[in-house]
Amino acid sequence: MTNPLCISIFSTLLIFSLHTYSSHASCNAADKAALLSFKIGITVDTTGILSTWDPDLDCCEAWEGIECNPTAGGRVTGLQLVSRKGGGPSIMKGTLSPSLASLHSLEVLVITGLQRIEGSIPENLSEVTNLTQLYLEDLMLQGTIPSSFTRLRSLKALSLSGNHLMGQIPSSLSSVSNLVQLSLSRNLFMGPIPDSFGRLSHLQILDLSHNSLSGVIPASLGLLIGLTYLDLSHNNFTGKIPVSLGDSTMLQDVSLSHNRLTGGIPSQIGGLKSLMTLSLSENLLTGMVPMAITSLPKLWSLNLSHNILSDPFPGSAISPSLLSIDLSYNGFHFRDIPYWIRERAMTNVHLAGCGITGSLPRFLRPSQFNSIDLSDNFLSGDINATFARMPYIEKIKLSNNQLRFDISRITLPHQLFHLDLHSNQIYGSLSGFLKGQPFKFLESLDMSRNQITGEIPSLISEMSNLVMLDLSRNQIEGTIPDSVGQMGRLEWLDVSNNRLEKKIPESLIMIGGHLRHANFRGNRLCGQIPQGRPFNAFPISTYLHNLCLCGKPMPPCKSSNQ
Repeated sequence: MTNPLCISIFSTLLIFSLHTYSSHASCNAADKAALLSFKIGITVDTTGILSTWDPDLDCCEAWEGIECNPTAGGRVTGLQLVSRKGGGPSIMKGTLSPSLASLHSLEVLVITGLQRIEGSIPENLSEVTNLTQLYLEDLMLQGTIPSSFTRLRSLKALSLSGNHLMGQIPSSLSSVSNLVQLSLSRNLFMGPIPDSFGRLSHLQILDLSHNSLSGVIPASLGLLIGLTYLDLSHNNFTGKIPVSLGDSTMLQDVSLSHNRLTGGIPSQIGGLKSLMTLSLSENLLTGMVPMAITSLPKLWSLNLSHNILSDPFPGSAISPSLLSIDLSYNGFHFRDIPYWIRERAMTNVHLAGCGITGSLPRFLRPSQFNSIDLSDNFLSGDINATFARMPYIEKIKLSNNQLRFDISRITLPHQLFHLDLHSNQIYGSLSGFLKGQPFKFLESLDMSRNQITGEIPSLISEMSNLVMLDLSRNQIEGTIPDSVGQMGRLEWLDVSNNRLEKKIPESLIMIGGHLRHANFRGNRLCGQIPQGRPFNAFPISTYLHNLCLCGKPMPPCKSSNQ
């Protein structure tokens, strides 16, 4: 997956379901003191939120992020500190003060996206027993989950995602029996999923992705009959996918990708009639794909890539709802792109390494395509006829095939973000390709290992959003144009093993600190390397096998070489 939209929408609904009290509340003195103590623990605030916390003003009326209950003596019921969108960095630096535990009427505590709040979670936070929603996300919190959290019996939503928390996930969390959402993703947790989590009978969202969890996925998760979202991706789980998951019939989104799961895909998953997205990629799954999976009535996204699955794939039973499919790098041998893909409206088709031969076909309903990956196959011929009818496509990957065409005669949609054609037999000039095609949205262009000739045109700088440019191992001649220095977002530049000559232009210094990788080796370049970072800090291998490049990190220049 991961499907943050699902969690985000759910979280928003929870947060804003808090009763909106009248604004005519007078702040409780004890709560005000607790908040000011919290403010002292924040040493940097670029959001400006805490600047509104003036001790001379009423915290219920004038302080940003505070909500109060006027019918209960102006007690604080909500504290929400969220990073601002847009502008500059939106951070707070400091620690979470134990004084938060003095906010005894607090129901909602949301501190998210502020990046530099560190230290441990206060143990005494469990004294705020009215808490129903606790979000401490995308900070720098360390340590473990306090064992005292078991006292938060009213808690319905707990998210500690995006921190540096470690240790094992405590089985005692299953005592927080009203939990509807539990999100602990993007931390450093280790060990197994507690088997006792099967007792969280109200749970709808469980996200433990991007940790270092291990062991088997407990069969007890099948007891969570109200579960709609399950993400266990990017961990170290082993063993088989539990057949009991088929009992969680409300599941809509499931990701078990990037683990070490073995065995077959259980046919019981075919009983999840509400399932919309299923990702089992990057595992060690074997055998054939059960027909019950492909015929799920609401399934729109299926990712089984990077496993050891084998033919035949039950495409004839594919659900009409399917829009996105990734079967790359398994044991499938399709020879042709299957008719059940060619004849339907798809958004994403990824069939890399699937033994596909021949020329690219015409898709009968191509207008909704967003991305296509047919890399590492045996495709040949031209691509114009295929992509001319895909006006909204953003990502094209056709690398490592046998495609042969004149790049200067190709017209592609202008809103492309990613174009990867490396390791083919493409010829022609870049000038002809780029003329009249500004590609102002393009972020990644890889045409390496082809037979492209001519010069790098100065209009290449019109691709102002380009982050990655790889033209290596072609037959490109002439000079590196000064205009490349105007490509301020470049992080990766590789023009190695061509026939480029003269100097590396000084204008490339203007790219500045964004550039993380550059490669100029294997050309006919001569003269002084730009003497500024990062060019004088790249390894010497960046510049080897040219005519007479000099200057740090190469040997010093002689006067005749500068």
